[in-house]
Amino acid sequence: MLRGKVNGSTVLAVLLVIFMAGCNCDRFNPQALTPTNAAGPPTVISTNPVKGATCVRNNSISALFSKAMNPATLTTSTVKVTGPGVSPIAGAVSYASGSHTVTFAPTSNLPVTTTFTGTITNGAKDSGGSALVQDYVWTFTTCATVGQVPVNLGSAANFVVLAGSTVTNVNSVGTIVTGDLGLSPGSAVTGFPPGVLVGTQHVADPTAAQAKLDLTTAFNDAAGRPGATIVASGELGGLTLAPGVYQSGISSFGITSVNLTLDGGGNANAVWIFQMPSSTLTVGNGRQVILAGGAKASNIFWQVGSSATLGTTSVVQGTILADQAITLNTGATLIGRALARIAAVSLDSSTVTKPAP
Repeated sequence: MLRGKVNGSTVLAVLLVIFMAGCNCDRFNPQALTPTNAAGPPTVISTNPVKGATCVRNNSISALFSKAMNPATLTTSTVKVTGPGVSPIAGAVSYASGSHTVTFAPTSNLPVTTTFTGTITNGAKDSGGSALVQDYVWTFTTCATVGQVPVNLGSAANFVVLAGSTVTNVNSVGTIVTGDLGLSPGSAVTGFPPGVLVGTQHVADPTAAQAKLDLTTAFNDAAGRPGATIVASGELGGLTLAPGVYQSGISSFGITSVNLTLDGGGNANAVWIFQMPSSTLTVGNGRQVILAGGAKASNIFWQVGSSATLGTTSVVQGTILADQAITLNTGATLIGRALARIAAVSLDSSTVTKPAP
């Protein structure tokens, strides 16, 4: 999620995320935003993918507004995707009032090699009741995707920490979470402060509840991806892996001996999915996931059948989708997301940062 400040006037960008099999991104310019109390109607600052993008592959599309919006006016009637032609895409719209984030989640990934039209109608209004002057319309085309498409996280993509029971910063001021933090159905978030949250907190509210539902859908998607290469020993340390789906032969994965390298081979759209059907992910102290050949943290997914543990000063890339708990030990860094369906996310002088698209 993108957000900025201009002196004393808070400027929060509204993020429209339409989950699909593609993304070409334009850059966000915070200086282009106007204060939320500025006069005049809201405008769309930019879209992701850009207008006319011809090879969209990533799992999200965003539109940035110049002002905070009225969530009651952001519905499937005002936020739409059609294609091919005028055929409507089925999906659901949700809005995070605290973070000014609206989400359209398609019921399934969009087909490849197809042109789609995104529309935000002038029925969309800001918090003061002013509407867009006219419909905002843009088109984009999906790639002829080869290999896996990213896991569709739905509204869970807006969070970098999401848990079911508790979120705890157990020890110190050293914890920094950059992105939104959510909890549902639990209500106990502790250790912030002294931990630093550069984002919005959603505790036992409809936004967190919807994200948890979308997390379950994403978890099942990742678990069900076919064609996995079996890693018999479950040890990933010392390997250099090309894009693909990998499943542990012993139900758990470890990166304990040496580092793991993920090599995209020059393909920035390369996707990795690691399946642990019923057991754990364990990253040893000081171990790292190293990216090469254009690999991106936003396209790496760890489907963990029980719980994940990141060792002291370890560095992990990607989104962790855990059925139970996720623990980041002292000094651990996660460039991605810690999303736990049922139990807790625990941090200790840890750094969690939302991955770049």
